[in-house]
Amino acid sequence: MQPEVIVVGGGNAGFSAAHAAAERGRRVVLLERGRREEAGGNSFYTAGAVRIVHDGLASVADLLDPDERHAISELPPYPAEQFHADMAKVTGGRNDPELTEVLVSRSQDTLRWLHGKGLRYRLMYERQAYPDETGRQVFWGGLAVGSTGGGKGLIAQHTAAAERAGVEIRYGVRARDLIREGDRVVGVTWTDDTGAEGELRAGSVVLAAGGFEASAELRREHLGEGWQRAKVRGTPFNTGDMLTAAIKAGAATHGDWSTCHSVAWDAWAEHNESNRELTNQLTRGGYPLGIVVNRRGERFIDEGADFRNYTYARYGARILEQPDGLAFQLFDATTRPRLRTEEYDMPGASVVQADTLAELAEGIGVDAAALERTVRQFNASIDRDVPLDLAVKDGRAARVDPPKSHWASPLETAPYYAFPVTCGITFTFGGLRADTHGRVLDPAGAPLPGLFVCGEMLGGLFSGNYPGGTGLTSGAVFGRRAGTLA
Repeated sequence: MQPEVIVVGGGNAGFSAAHAAAERGRRVVLLERGRREEAGGNSFYTAGAVRIVHDGLASVADLLDPDERHAISELPPYPAEQFHADMAKVTGGRNDPELTEVLVSRSQDTLRWLHGKGLRYRLMYERQAYPDETGRQVFWGGLAVGSTGGGKGLIAQHTAAAERAGVEIRYGVRARDLIREGDRVVGVTWTDDTGAEGELRAGSVVLAAGGFEASAELRREHLGEGWQRAKVRGTPFNTGDMLTAAIKAGAATHGDWSTCHSVAWDAWAEHNESNRELTNQLTRGGYPLGIVVNRRGERFIDEGADFRNYTYARYGARILEQPDGLAFQLFDATTRPRLRTEEYDMPGASVVQADTLAELAEGIGVDAAALERTVRQFNASIDRDVPLDLAVKDGRAARVDPPKSHWASPLETAPYYAFPVTCGITFTFGGLRADTHGRVLDPAGAPLPGLFVCGEMLGGLFSGNYPGGTGLTSGAVFGRRAGTLA
């Protein structure tokens, strides 16, 4: 049967578009480039965090799986004003204001809509809360809610919801180009994993096929020399095919094509690209608790500039700039136990442990004198009169160059630990220009009839950095809006 809506891409954004179109009685075919065992796009590889506006725990409790810890949890409200401020802060004000307004204002409502379709959510205690002196779990950084089962659970629940709604999912099908009749987009050409090829036509096409981060050639072209060395955190299938096809069909580009979401990533793990078993566990997000040095034994970032949620997506790029694109996160016996178990105790985690800094330096190939000098200067500069409080920006600073603005703890208690990190690229920020309903626009600002976009292909929301949990929220919000019109 001829579909009425084609969705290209089976991640969170694509499924959200498919749900919305099916809800309106449309016949929907979703094309997923990966085979069923490879499917889910970047969404599969995430921790499942979603950033939403809320008024505290009571306002979202009905969305969450029951948990006895709710009774001892402190979840500060996250108002729309704060969400807007965070978007402007991390992007340097380069975020599209109209898109941002829709993202923020529709964030919780969209999550409720998905919850009504069977998607499940929980508070992310292991990632986003620290216990205070009374034992209460205090959430920080404007982020608390995540998909039950992480990215794997998110895709499983999306898939089940789509199948219940009658969406036809075709796995192992790679969309190659867009078909146009006059000014209207009427379908796609495709190939599949058997070598077959063909055309599929429909009244509307929704593009949700991700950015170009899995293409070393396009990374080098748009992000710059050296980016071909970055490790691909997520799906290997986001190679920019549909971005290229849409631009050829007349779509305008939007947003920052020269930056991306990139994080500190296990540098020495045996299988550290597109790892579907470990997925997000290869991230190394504990740097606010320690210090980070390069191969010269020198610090090069403010590890405590802000909560991890507001810095982690830009520090991968900073690591890539260092010699050999390599750095080391350092902790001692007092800070090591506070690191997230899912990341730092995962099977096969790369780590060097030593009883002295000199031995640690030897183990990671760094000059011992340089490392000892860095640590000595850092320790001596800490304002130890300020109490350490990991759940707030505590002002406990190390006044060195570069400074550490918060959470400065001395490295002085053996054993010492070094976790090697490199740059793991998540997704690219540049994309297509669209209105707030996902209608793709041409360079003159007119809609391209029949063509919609959502997810990482939608340009204009992020530049240089990104508030944690916003990608899945954006995919759901704009996927729903595109599917509602398609």
